[in-house]
Amino acid sequence: MKLLRDTWLVFGRYFGIFIHNPVWVALGVLQPLLYLVLFAPLLKPIAAMRGFPPGGAYNVFVPGLLVQLGMFGAAGVGFSLISELRMGVIERLRVTPVSRVALLFGRALRDMFSIVLQSLILILIALPFGLSIHPFGVVVVLLLIGLIGLLTASIAYAVALAVKSEDTYAPIVFTSALPILLLSGVLLPMSIAPQWLQNIAHVNPLLYAVDAARDLQRPPRRRERRGRRVDPARAIDHRRGDRRAAVWPCGRLVECAKAFALG
Repeated sequence: MKLLRDTWLVFGRYFGIFIHNPVWVALGVLQPLLYLVLFAPLLKPIAAMRGFPPGGAYNVFVPGLLVQLGMFGAAGVGFSLISELRMGVIERLRVTPVSRVALLFGRALRDMFSIVLQSLILILIALPFGLSIHPFGVVVVLLLIGLIGLLTASIAYAVALAVKSEDTYAPIVFTSALPILLLSGVLLPMSIAPQWLQNIAHVNPLLYAVDAARDLQRPPRRRERRGRRVDPARAIDHRRGDRRAAVWPCGRLVECAKAFALG
C-alpha cells in the first residue's frame, strides 16, 4: 500500500510538470504527423503488391507510426533524469521517506500517460486521411503502446543512471533503437521483405507488437477475411511473440527499479 501511495505522489509531481508544458505533447506528435503527411502517400501505389498486408496504406502505416511514437517518445526521457541527477534533485528525493522504487514507477507512469495521449491525438488526426478503426481495437492498441513506452522508458532510465552524461546517453539509446524499429516493420511491412531479413526480424519482439497493432486497427470484416487464410503454425508463432512483447516491459522495469534503488 505504501508503494502505491508513494507512486501516486511521485506521479502527481511529474504530472504537474507535464501539464504545465503542453507544448511538448504537440512536439511529440509533430514528427509522426510529418511521416503521415509526407511518407504515407508513397505507400498507396505499393499497397496492391503481393505480400502487402490488407486494409489499405493508412491502416498499415499508422499502427507502425504509433509503435514508433511509443518507442522514440520514451527513448528521450533519460535526458530529464540526467539533468535532475546533475542538479541534485534525485539525491534529495532519495533521502525522503518515499520508496526509491516509487520514484521510478511514478516517472514511468507519467511517461506512459504522455505517450498514450499523443497516440490518441495521432489516431484522431489520421482519420481524415483514410484510417479505419474499431473502437475496441483502439483501446487495446493504446494499452499496447503504453506497454512499449513503459519498456523503452525503463531501459532509458537504466542507461541514464549508468552513463550520467547526455553526450554518451544520446548515441547509445538512439543508435540502438534504430535497427529495432527498422526490423519491426514500422515504415514498411516485413511481409514484403526478403526471407533472410524476415528471419532476422522474427527475433525482434517489437515486430509482433506492430503486427498486433495492425490487426487490431483493421475493421472486423477485414480481420475475419484474413483469418480464414491464417497458417496455424504462424498464428501460434505470433501469439508467442505477443506474449513475449507483453512480458518484456515488466522485466525491464524491475531491472531498472533495482538500478534506481542502488543509485
